[in-house]
Amino acid sequence: MSEIHVFTSAALNYIPKVRMLFQSLRHHHPEWRLHLALADELKPTIDLSTEPFDEVCTIADLNIPDWRGWAFCHSIVELATAIKPFMLARLLGLPGCKKVLYLDPDTVAFSRLDDIIESLDRASIVLTPHQTQPEQTLAAVMDNEICSLKHGIYNLGFIAVAATEIGRSFARWWSERVYHFCRADIPNGLFTDQRWIDLVPALFDQVAILRSSRHNVATWNLTTRKLGISDSASYIVDGEPLGFYHFTGFDSGAHRIMAAKNGGNNPAVQQLINWYTRQTEDLVHDSLTREPWAYGIFSDGTPISKAQRLVYRERVDLQKTFPDPFDATTFLTWWNQQGRVEFPELFTDEPHDDALAKIASVLTPGFRGSNTGIDWKKLRGIMQQSLTQPRTALLVGKRGWKVLQQEGLNGLKRRLLE
Repeated sequence: MSEIHVFTSAALNYIPKVRMLFQSLRHHHPEWRLHLALADELKPTIDLSTEPFDEVCTIADLNIPDWRGWAFCHSIVELATAIKPFMLARLLGLPGCKKVLYLDPDTVAFSRLDDIIESLDRASIVLTPHQTQPEQTLAAVMDNEICSLKHGIYNLGFIAVAATEIGRSFARWWSERVYHFCRADIPNGLFTDQRWIDLVPALFDQVAILRSSRHNVATWNLTTRKLGISDSASYIVDGEPLGFYHFTGFDSGAHRIMAAKNGGNNPAVQQLINWYTRQTEDLVHDSLTREPWAYGIFSDGTPISKAQRLVYRERVDLQKTFPDPFDATTFLTWWNQQGRVEFPELFTDEPHDDALAKIASVLTPGFRGSNTGIDWKKLRGIMQQSLTQPRTALLVGKRGWKVLQQEGLNGLKRRLLE
């Protein structure tokens, strides 16, 4: 049994890219055990037995409380990132496991990663920053450094964790945070699972920040790293073998644009991107790329809208009433009847986006599942202070009135449940 476990997270339609990642890892590290955390449902018509991973774990395998209602609250990208810490915790608990690596499915390994494994001999958590050197132009500061300030200092296309008490404690903490707050909501300081990792060096001991320029090479650091080609036709970065490259944003074309901007006329960059383009062009012929996402539709095949996910995420009463919102006979029926009454602006074209933005603008714990109810201890404390301190009572009253005006009675109830 291998002591080193590696996993990635993806839906069925992304497995062809997972295949590229794991084939590269198999080539350089045949001794590692590879796992797929599937942000989707296995289908009896799909055979994954020949894929280059040793195990597939579905969401149902990850001990996530009330997981169906929880999954409903997420987009495909949010869900694929939200299950990462739960999969990490599962792997850290396996017999004989010593170290776990996570890599995004759109990364490829180009050489052995022994230095990462060795870093886990001295640390329990290993992170890679988006940038490891200061940018030199204002354009690069805006594109890269400020982008990191919004999305997270450390890129979560990679993380390595040792099976130590600190490593397991970190996995639990991360799981608790993303259970409620894995969403793309930059105005509220959240970017799926990634922003939470900014806190890790402050909250946990034995955290190593891997600044080696050969790892996690991507468009956001091409301005400060020299990608080249060695005499043996291998890719090198600042004179060292390229460890792994992150082809983020490739399908949308954003990667090629930013590579041209940050990599300039570097022929090695162009060659690498052209290679990945050819590889991914071949992937479109794979039937898996056309597999619909199981959690993108209700049980009757009706597509799930962003508005439906958001309202369910914010309404604890709906979570309690409809524990399996994918069932079209329950939550979808409520939506088409009562939802139309309570949220008429979400059923029209013009104010739709503004109405969604208003709902999303209020930071809440989101999905609560079975962990619902008023925190009576907190509420009693506020009331006791209000009775003994008139100034506190005045401020509480003003705050309650403001919430009532802005968010209505449901908003006031929701705040009491937070």
